[in-house]
Amino acid sequence: MKFLFIHQNFPGQFKHLAPALAQRGHTVVAMTMQQTGVRQWQGVTLVPYAASRGTTPGVHPWVSDFETKVIRGEACFRAALQLKAQGFSPDVIIAHPGWGESLFLKDVWPAARLGIYCEFFYHPQGADVGFDPEFPAPDAEGDACRLRLKNLNNLLHFEVADAGISPTHWQASTFPERFRNKITVVHDGIDTQAVTPNPAVSPTLTTQSGARLTLTRADEVITFVNRNLEPYRGFHVFMRALPEILRRRPTAHVLIVGGNGVSYGAQPDPQRYGGRTTWREIFTAEVRPQIPDDDWARIHFLGNIPYPYFIALLQLSTVHVYLTYPFVLSWSLLEAMSVGCAIVASDTQPLHEAIRHDDTGRLVDFFDVAGLVNEVCALLDDPAARQRLGQNARAFAQANYDLQTVCLPRQLAWVEGLAK
Repeated sequence: MKFLFIHQNFPGQFKHLAPALAQRGHTVVAMTMQQTGVRQWQGVTLVPYAASRGTTPGVHPWVSDFETKVIRGEACFRAALQLKAQGFSPDVIIAHPGWGESLFLKDVWPAARLGIYCEFFYHPQGADVGFDPEFPAPDAEGDACRLRLKNLNNLLHFEVADAGISPTHWQASTFPERFRNKITVVHDGIDTQAVTPNPAVSPTLTTQSGARLTLTRADEVITFVNRNLEPYRGFHVFMRALPEILRRRPTAHVLIVGGNGVSYGAQPDPQRYGGRTTWREIFTAEVRPQIPDDDWARIHFLGNIPYPYFIALLQLSTVHVYLTYPFVLSWSLLEAMSVGCAIVASDTQPLHEAIRHDDTGRLVDFFDVAGLVNEVCALLDDPAARQRLGQNARAFAQANYDLQTVCLPRQLAWVEGLAK
């Protein structure tokens, strides 16, 4: 069969599924906005394309998001027409619709079956929007109107999609009931045979002073990982917990992984924060006066790091902290479970499927800084609890999120059902 994948940053969530289909002898093509010059990847033919214009300056703020998606959708549509002219006609299209690229593909290939990755449906209440009162929307009254239009992309895809796939039950539950019965819940998958505990791990990092520091499992290490350090993933809560954690734990090292941009939330307003332009700058300035120099030297901001080094840091972790708004669940949380981390996580909906309190981790109220401090310190004092939680977390990840035995077979079964 012929499969076409659509993802602006391919492979994204399809990094296992697309190669698996190619390995089974199918023709697999992927359209992407990445301009790398590479035309083949693990048996997948890559077709790059680009938007011909940007969003209109001064366009109404409620429709700017949708205009951007239409621009990208048209770019993908034009590139698809070229593919069709070259004789390519997919049996199945599998798309992440979040950026709008797949909006018009059924107009190119009406007979193709379309499966979409259902990551999140926006709501004015009960999910991420309005969850954190510290960061109110600039136009709180109009935010519900903006979100209704933001969901236009989802709604238009529902009209043409034959099926959906969602990584968690909670994310699937955010979608309207009339489409939810088309959604199959299957996670992207974690390679639990590769992402394993390693008692002998001993990574070396560069401290703020430029010195080299090698840590082992004998050291007390607290880890915190985001793609970007931002409030959506609880960076502000974690930073506010550090003065007391460091005071109580005089030998602990804190390893913070993540960039200085934003992945989901908004950029900070420099006028509100004294000209500071990143969340790291803002919350560092807030807590730094409360932390003595010797304690501050035990905090290590590592930025974005290569994947093997990231796994090594999780393997090193004594206690891993993961916080999130009610939003999409991070791969990093499941990877931390797979390596057997003792996890302290926020008691928010995305976590409830993976972290069962005092079984596969510990849950704390997202906003409870003192509760976070107490839970982290209690686990640091309790090796037996850490071992039990870590073993349970790994067993749960293997049973529910393993790539080869659970997730990829279910993804392939979903594709086969879609192809009928």
